[in-house]
Amino acid sequence: MPSETPVPAPERRGTASAVGVLVVTAGVLAALIAAALTTLSAGASYALLGLPDPGPITKYGLPVVRVLAESGAVVCIGSLLLAAFGIPAKRSGALAADGYAAVRTAGWAAAVWCLGAALMVPFIAADATGRPVSDVLSAEVLFGLVDALEEAKAWALTALFAFMVALVCRVVLSWGWTVVTFGLGLAGLFPVIATGHSASGGAHDIATNSLLFHLFGAVIWVGGLVALLAHAARGGAHLPLVARRFSLVALVCWAAMALSGVINSLVRVSPEQLFTSTYGVLLVLKTVGLVALGVFGFFQRRSVVQRLDDGAGRSALLRLGAGEVLVMFATIGIAVALGRTPPPDGAKEVPGRTELLIGYPLDEPPTFLRLLFDGRFDLVYGTLALTLAALYLVGVHRLRKRGDAWPVGRTIAWLCGCATILVATSSGIGKYAPAVFSVHMGQHMLMSMLAPVFLVMAGPTSLALRVFKPAGKSQPPGPREWLLAFVHSPVTRLLTNPIVALALFVGSFYALYFTGLFDVALTEHWAHLAMNAHFLLVGYIFYWPVIGIDPAPRPLPSLGKVGLVFASMPFHAFFGIALMMSQTVIGASFYRGLDLPWMTDLLADQRLGGGLAWASGEVPLVVVMLALLIQWSRADSRAARRIDRKADADGDADLAAYNEMLKQLSDKDTPRRS
Repeated sequence: MPSETPVPAPERRGTASAVGVLVVTAGVLAALIAAALTTLSAGASYALLGLPDPGPITKYGLPVVRVLAESGAVVCIGSLLLAAFGIPAKRSGALAADGYAAVRTAGWAAAVWCLGAALMVPFIAADATGRPVSDVLSAEVLFGLVDALEEAKAWALTALFAFMVALVCRVVLSWGWTVVTFGLGLAGLFPVIATGHSASGGAHDIATNSLLFHLFGAVIWVGGLVALLAHAARGGAHLPLVARRFSLVALVCWAAMALSGVINSLVRVSPEQLFTSTYGVLLVLKTVGLVALGVFGFFQRRSVVQRLDDGAGRSALLRLGAGEVLVMFATIGIAVALGRTPPPDGAKEVPGRTELLIGYPLDEPPTFLRLLFDGRFDLVYGTLALTLAALYLVGVHRLRKRGDAWPVGRTIAWLCGCATILVATSSGIGKYAPAVFSVHMGQHMLMSMLAPVFLVMAGPTSLALRVFKPAGKSQPPGPREWLLAFVHSPVTRLLTNPIVALALFVGSFYALYFTGLFDVALTEHWAHLAMNAHFLLVGYIFYWPVIGIDPAPRPLPSLGKVGLVFASMPFHAFFGIALMMSQTVIGASFYRGLDLPWMTDLLADQRLGGGLAWASGEVPLVVVMLALLIQWSRADSRAARRIDRKADADGDADLAAYNEMLKQLSDKDTPRRS
């Protein structure tokens, strides 16, 4: 890597201060834009809801406070991203000086995020009731409104997440805990995603999933750029490497935002209303700004990165980044105003009861053909399945391109696992699962007991370790080192402990369905996403040490693998039998609320689901035992070939030594017998 020209300390301090002023200026610009655009739709919003005008402080203060909260979230998550995956950590696992500076910046930004989220709670309560914010500041009134308003609860939970991130950033010193803190920051975005326009009305499943990609892409993109500029302003080390890594992340985020933005807009606005409604005009302005930033920013940044490799381009990066940050924050202001604007009337038909609860109507009962072909693409897990399949095939192609072999059976296993996820979430099974318990149980079995079996037999970690080039001793750690650190981390070792894995795998059934947790989760779309993630991850953790191709952190002997599989069978059988014998319908209020005319006997459907859970436990057992037999056979064959090669090389020295030992024992024993 070319040597970088050192930046004098006074210039670093001055440039870093300029970046801070830039962020504050951009935030003020976003707040002004949000407040100004709110005037276009605020009156219509209150009139539509039949609420009085709450006054200018509530009306214009809410978008300003939201910009404050989102600006803090952007800078916090972007700085943590830079510290975790941009700035190389030390070989010992401790953060470098630049990484520690980024974490400290994230801590202050998290404090701003927490303050803005906390202020959003009374503003949301005042706005939802059409009252001045001063009328809801008493504890009794505020707590009562928060208990009744989901959006206020979401912002209160966000403030708690931001507070925890701010505390952790004060003490974190290692790379591993920085990654954990970054994940905690991302989790703080979920509560707000689960509320608002996208979480209500028809097609809210598609709208919420697309907003998930959109918001995560925006936060990582904008926050990563701010963090990159701060790193360049500090004269940080490895600037070309950090810029190249961010350039790739920015491209992925732009693609995710572009696709998810189009999908989300089509759910809420018909094409002819894009230029005839306030909501549509704001949507067009936001889309134009983001597309222009993505196209021009990528190509310009690529040329700047090339100049950084030659030891120059730092000033050009700062100038280009400053303009991009201003436009990005202006787009944030437009997005805040867009969130305050109700979708136009008549954009879609008035949704029915079933569509309001699960996002789409279900007019016909499930049949075998409908479960297979009457699908509804899941933007989260359908995209995940296709992406995982594509990445695996790219990795295999790279290995073969450089002359390395990779077993075809592993590729087939991986594609079967991805296909199982796709069928479980995006076919008719995924469509009917939120409304029919038996179909949900079939989806559960596919996600937890079949897809993981195929995935662990594909050896994805081994493939990735062979594809990624190891960093040299003098080079900063890269993806290969990150992956190894994760595989050998204390968390991974704990989760793959046989007792812990068994408890998670079989205990999840009882904890979810027999404690009332499932009844609560049925009404929330994000809970369905979380359940599927839990099923898939817990299944992978259980089957990894049993039949996984990748070496597990805690390898098991052959008998231990068989014992672990057989130990889980009684629990699955008892769970299925308990469901079939139960006289209480799980989730009865939700399923009755759907009012599906063809679903008349909920208890019979639950017994069918219990039968599926009981019977489907045998299928993975057959696959697991077959895989174990094949692995043992291949291990014996490899051992035999290794012994034969050794014998050919040393003239069968081991056998000769063994015969000599027997001869000596016989010679010693002959006088004794005489």
